[in-house]
Amino acid sequence: MGSDVDPTTSAKEELQDIRDAIRAVCADFPDAYWRELDARRAYPTEFVAALTAGGWLGALIPERFGGSGLGLTEAAVILGEVNHSGGNAAAAHAQMYILSTILRHGSAEQQARYLPDLASGRLRLQAFGITEPDAGSDTTQIQTTAVLSGDKYVIRGQKIFISRVEHSDLMLLLARTSAPDESADRTRGLSLFLVDLPAAIASAQIVVRPLDVMMNHHTTQLFIDDLEVPVANVIGRPGEGFRYVIDSWNAERILIAAECVGDGDWFVERAARYASDRSSSVGRSGRTRESSSPSPTPMRPFARPSS
Repeated sequence: MGSDVDPTTSAKEELQDIRDAIRAVCADFPDAYWRELDARRAYPTEFVAALTAGGWLGALIPERFGGSGLGLTEAAVILGEVNHSGGNAAAAHAQMYILSTILRHGSAEQQARYLPDLASGRLRLQAFGITEPDAGSDTTQIQTTAVLSGDKYVIRGQKIFISRVEHSDLMLLLARTSAPDESADRTRGLSLFLVDLPAAIASAQIVVRPLDVMMNHHTTQLFIDDLEVPVANVIGRPGEGFRYVIDSWNAERILIAAECVGDGDWFVERAARYASDRSSSVGRSGRTRESSSPSPTPMRPFARPSS
C-alpha cells in the first residue's frame, strides 16, 4: 500500500522548518548588532558561532563526519534566510561553497582529517586564495608559483581581495605548479592547496595586510614568501586545480544568488513596513502629523558577494 504523504509537500515543510530555525537564530542578532559591527568594521564572531553551534555551517558535510548531510538546496535556504532575517551570510558563506571542493576532490585522508573538525566548529574554512593583483578576472594568468621540494611545495606570490583570512584556520590556495604552454590548455598546471593559516602567519610565510574597501568583508592582501605546504595537502591531482575551483564557483553562485534573494525580501518588507507607518501618520489634510511611532531603522549595508 503506497504512502499518502506527498513527497513534494514533505520537502516544502522541511525547507520551511529550516527557515523557521534560521529565523530563530537571527532573532538574537537584531539590527543594532549589525549596525554596531559595521561601524567598527568588526567580524560577527558571536553570530557565526551561533550558526556553527546549530550545525548550519556543516549542513553539506556528510553525517558520517558529523555534519547534516544536506544538499545545495537546503544550503541555499539557510543562507538566503539569514539575509532575509536581516543578517549577513557573507561573513560565513565561504565555508559552504569551499567545502564542495573538498567533498568532491579531497582524498579520503583529507576528508577524515578535516571534515569532523569543520562540522564541529573546531576549525574554520572561510578563506579562498585565488585573485591576484596582475591577473584581473583571468585566473589562468595568476603568477603565484608552487615548486616541489621533497615532500612539500614551496609557494611564492601575492593574493588580493581575499576575505576572512583573519577569521579562518584554513585556506584553499591556488598556485601554478607548472609554466603555462601558450599552445595548450592554460587552465592546466594550476594546483589547489589546503593551507594552515595560523602556522603560516605565525612564521611570516604569509603576511596579511588588511584593505580598506567599501564593504565590511574583512578583505586583505596576502604576501606569500616561501610558504611550505606538505604534498599531503594538495587537493586532488596536481595541475588540475582550476577544474576543482570551478566546482566551488558553481556552488558559490547558487548560494550567493540565494543570499541576494534574501536581501531583496528584506528590503521589500522593510520598505513596505516603513511606507505603512508613514501612511498611518498622514492626516486628512494630507499633511504629516506627529506620530508616536519610532523612527525607521536605518537600512543595513547591502551585502556584496566577495571571494
